[in-house]
Amino acid sequence: MPRGDKSSYTDKQKREAEHIEEGYEKRGTSKGEAERRAWATVNKETGGGKKSGSGRGSPENHAPSRKGGRLGGAAAASRTAAERSASAKKGAATRKRNAQAH
Repeated sequence: MPRGDKSSYTDKQKREAEHIEEGYEKRGTSKGEAERRAWATVNKETGGGKKSGSGRGSPENHAPSRKGGRLGGAAAASRTAAERSASAKKGAATRKRNAQAH
């Protein structure tokens, strides 16, 4: 089985990875990076690909998903209002410039 082969994952794990990936892409992460992070999260939660057989399962740990959500926004929270405002103005100016270029 080559590296990156997803055949040993259950349909549920594949759906979870797809859903997590969509969330990352919605927040502006590139397609490749979003896929990599999504599978890393699924692996961390479920312990990798599942093998069939009664009693082989172990409970899922959803801490990695919660951790990602809690960490979001920490960078913005540590900046002053003036720094955030300056950054927002700079971003708005860049978007305006780019809109005129196209």
